[in-house]
Amino acid sequence: MNGSGSRIEIGALPGRPCSAAAALQVVGEKWTLLAVREIFFGNHRFEAIARNTGAPRDRLAARLRSLEHAGLVERRPYSERPPRHEYHLTEAGRDLAPVIRALLDWGDRWVHEEPPVVMVHEPATTTDAESRGEGEGDGSHGHDLDTAWICRTCGEEVVRGSLTVDVRSPGWDRTGPASAPATP
Repeated sequence: MNGSGSRIEIGALPGRPCSAAAALQVVGEKWTLLAVREIFFGNHRFEAIARNTGAPRDRLAARLRSLEHAGLVERRPYSERPPRHEYHLTEAGRDLAPVIRALLDWGDRWVHEEPPVVMVHEPATTTDAESRGEGEGDGSHGHDLDTAWICRTCGEEVVRGSLTVDVRSPGWDRTGPASAPATP
C-alpha cells in the first residue's frame, strides 16, 4: 500500500502471478534495498545514504525518486535555503524491515565470518533494576536479535519441512501453468 492507502500499481508481469515478483518490481535492485537499509538504520539525508551505500549519486537519486513514487519513502524538508530534504520510510517502507533482517541473517551465515552489523532487541518491558543496570549481564537491557518465524495462528515456530505451497492463481499449480498449451 502506498501513502494514499491504495495498492502499488506495477502492471502485468510475465510468468507466474506472484507477490514476490511484484515486490521485486518495486525493490528488487541493489541500490534500492541498500537505500532502504540506510533509512531504516536512521540515515535520512542524501549525503549519508550515498556515502553508506556506495551508490553512484545519479542512480541513488533515481532510486529514491522511485521509492517515493511507490509510496515507500517520503521526503521531508529540513532546509529552505538551499532547499534540502530528508528521506523517511512510510508504513510500506517500514514493513521491509524483515526483508532487510533476512538479508542480514543470510549474509551473516553464508558470506561473512563475523557479522559486520548486529541488530539489538530492546525489550519493551524491563524491571527497574535492569533499567538502572543492576540486572544480569553488562547493565544493558538489549540483546542481539535472534529471529524466528512464528505462525500467528498456532504460535509454533516455522521450521524446515513444515511449509507447503498452496497456489491460488487461476490456471496455475505448484509446477507451473496447470494447462500448458500443446506444442506443435
